Amino acid sequence: MNTATPSLGVVMLCHTALDRAAQVARFWLKAGCAVALHIDSAVPQAQVTALQAELGAHPLLRMAPRLRCDWGSWNIVAASQSGAELLLREFDSIGHVLLCSGSCLPLRPAADLVTHLNANEGTDFIESVAVDHADWITGGLSRERFTLYFPFSWRKQRWLFDRAVDLQRRFHISREIPRPLEPHMGSQWWCLSRATLDAILTHPKRKRFERYFKGCWIPDESYFQTLVRLHGRRIESHSLTLVKFDRNGRPNLFYDDHLQLLRRSDCYLARKIWPQADKLYQFFLTDQARKMPPVPPEPAKIDRYFELAERQRTEGRAGLYMQSRFPPDDSGQAVTAGPYSVFSGFDQLFRNFDYWLGQVTGNRAHGHLYAPERANFHGGAEVWHGAISNSAALRDYNPRMFLTNLIWATRGERQCFSITARDHVPPDLMWFMAKDSNAQISLVSGCFLLPLFRGEYKPDDVLAHVAWLQKREQHMLSVLQSRWVRADVRVWTLAEFLNAPESNLQSVAAKIAPDASIASQGLPNMQSLDGLEDFLRALRNKGLPPVLLRDFEGRTGVR
Repeated sequence: MNTATPSLGVVMLCHTALDRAAQVARFWLKAGCAVALHIDSAVPQAQVTALQAELGAHPLLRMAPRLRCDWGSWNIVAASQSGAELLLREFDSIGHVLLCSGSCLPLRPAADLVTHLNANEGTDFIESVAVDHADWITGGLSRERFTLYFPFSWRKQRWLFDRAVDLQRRFHISREIPRPLEPHMGSQWWCLSRATLDAILTHPKRKRFERYFKGCWIPDESYFQTLVRLHGRRIESHSLTLVKFDRNGRPNLFYDDHLQLLRRSDCYLARKIWPQADKLYQFFLTDQARKMPPVPPEPAKIDRYFELAERQRTEGRAGLYMQSRFPPDDSGQAVTAGPYSVFSGFDQLFRNFDYWLGQVTGNRAHGHLYAPERANFHGGAEVWHGAISNSAALRDYNPRMFLTNLIWATRGERQCFSITARDHVPPDLMWFMAKDSNAQISLVSGCFLLPLFRGEYKPDDVLAHVAWLQKREQHMLSVLQSRWVRADVRVWTLAEFLNAPESNLQSVAAKIAPDASIASQGLPNMQSLDGLEDFLRALRNKGLPPVLLRDFEGRTGVR
């Protein structure tokens, strides 16, 4: 390209990371584009002098008058105007002017952009959407941005800003929109034709329009976007710069690991680039990009990527709990990261139930994760995936987080474990599992008596201990039978389960592994129930509540 007759002018608004801005400026100058640098007046003069020394005297480089450009202020528009006027005045050959920031990064060779613009002579590339149709507006103000007064800074004086808006709404205060303007909004990063810019900058009512837009909120997203509708002959209502915003209206940063994503953009620039993204600057500002095989543009993929990122940022990921974010209880998501199975009563009824379950389903089944003494991990492990200790004290500090961390750390592998009324399962944890759509809970009621019947431990007051266990199990049952339950719950009495143990076990195993068949492994060995009738009769004669005995009626002969 002939450096004496540039066809593209670039206005760069810079306020930080001037070393990166200098790299980008050299990229445009090397390609024969005229560049007008605007450096925010808040930047120390010493840094500006160092930047000028780094760039040196170049025939296509101009320094625009410096203004203080606070966020959303009119001076951003004024700086864009002065930079464009400077380029149009000094370079008659310029056909388009591109507005970008110092943190914008070209994604394609400058020659590709120039070729595209020459092929679209007189076309304006600017996102310009009628304000009544701009449903992506963030901040709660759409047309009111153009009809209210904004004497206070939204960022620095938020309380005063909100009160001023409330008062104007209450008293129906409204500014008149100058005719024939129809408010439009869009990205502030545009590429306008010389004819359109000339018409905007030399319009007889320019001063009137400027006074009006100085009173609008965030005029840099509406001034050129509105006026281009008066003067543009052909408008492509999209920006040539890729910008992705978060839910608060702030631009997302692009990092080195976004390289392959940016290669698939159909835009010519991207904003906003992290200043330390050395890999991005090295790739796109040198010949390195040309040496790589071209990839087809996939803008829809980029949109989906950021939509997913925003959804994860606002809703979190199912089952991920961390210091900076807890998923809200009403999010509708599963509260854990994957499916898991909870059993109550099975290992008290069958010998080595966890081993048998692992053999049938192909999963590693734990023992009692909430046992009073410790968390009984599979194989007696002291530490499980995710550096989760079997310490009862650590587990009981937050039983719910113990479970969610376990499920998160073992994503892709179904966790199976047992609980009983004797375990340290607080009511809130029981509710947590019952309302978790990932949970499969199978409970055989009354089995908490079997360890006492077999003499595996002997409390000082058996009857009081049984009453305590029964109370805890009754609470578990009330939770599992609540209308708020979202888990897959199956409850049997001991008598009901023993009427068809094989089919009941098959149904439980099939929930975990649909292809599981207990025929190959057979039934687990059942604990002997001989003498249970006499044990229960003795408890009843000591005052055991009849509600518990009903669980055993018809199977043990107790009447």
